[in-house]
Amino acid sequence: MRSLLPLTSRTATAALTAAMLSASALTLAPSAALAVPAGGYADLVEEVSPAVVFIEVTGKAQLASTDLPQNIPPQLREFFGDRGPGQRAPSQGIGSGFIISEDGQIVTNHHVVAGAESVKVKLADGRSYDAEVVGSDPMTDIALLKLDADETFPTVEFGASQDLRVGDEVVAVGNPFGLGGTVTSGIVSALSRDIRSGPFDDFIQTDAAINRGNSGGPLFNNEGDVIGVNTAIISPGGGSVGIGFAVPSDLVQTVVADLADDGQLARGWLGVNIRPMTEEVASVLGYDAPKGAVIEAVSDDSPAEKAGLKEGDIILSFGEVEVKELRDLTRAVATTKPEDSAVITVLRKGKEVVLDVTVGTLKPQEA
Repeated sequence: MRSLLPLTSRTATAALTAAMLSASALTLAPSAALAVPAGGYADLVEEVSPAVVFIEVTGKAQLASTDLPQNIPPQLREFFGDRGPGQRAPSQGIGSGFIISEDGQIVTNHHVVAGAESVKVKLADGRSYDAEVVGSDPMTDIALLKLDADETFPTVEFGASQDLRVGDEVVAVGNPFGLGGTVTSGIVSALSRDIRSGPFDDFIQTDAAINRGNSGGPLFNNEGDVIGVNTAIISPGGGSVGIGFAVPSDLVQTVVADLADDGQLARGWLGVNIRPMTEEVASVLGYDAPKGAVIEAVSDDSPAEKAGLKEGDIILSFGEVEVKELRDLTRAVATTKPEDSAVITVLRKGKEVVLDVTVGTLKPQEA
């Protein structure tokens, strides 16, 4: 039986929540693009390591493991420490991150810093700083931190994850089990993986060895650009078995840019309940395979209702995005700025209908 685990060693409720989680780019300081030489990755690692950081988090006091629900999977109980019944202690967590601006902005995972009361960041050269959480997004598991220091810091820059191909070389740098500056290498094993952690699942799968503590750390291409943020592993026993997942850099840049603005994310909202098309319906319609998103219900006074969408409509496209499966629609809507307009193509009673919709703002309870 497989286990999907986040890569942090956070304890108690925050760890359980993290395990259940898996949404305009910044102008970043340039770094030299390095091709990996035949002899190995030493030059690349020397270039990027100063910008990779070790993150220590202290959160609120949590119940001991014996006070937690008994249905917690055994693979997760190792996150929870060995305190006796009724005892409480501040939760501790570790993770990784990387600096993207000279003034000390750091990207990491949401589940690394969720519930944090204090965040300490340690650089590769041994310097330590306090950091504040600028903003955090559980839907994409991305967070933005800011170092509390008036200094200039080393940086790395983002690459384009859309240019990745299966088989490309990658390098992970992070702090597994608190072992700072650990470097592993591998290849891109697969792209656009859906691990059912949320509506933005579009993970890069890699066989580079990553473990708990690698959470929030960078996945580099062979030019030294960040093309992903290491986030989760599939593991029967809690350690690396060569199946790791990273959030693509193209998505990370969008989220980080929005968080950097005011610490909040503004996501689009349509106001429909949807389900996949069945094989039977696809056959009747003459499709080779199911596609689109079938509307089960339309919320009152929602953008969907105002645009004329109806129960039973099959959404085939939203804007320029073809809806092949449900996550195509949820991502397309959520990444549309509120109050922007989009053209929706639906199949209604066997005929295609084109509608214009003005996207609303996704509220927390709707998320």
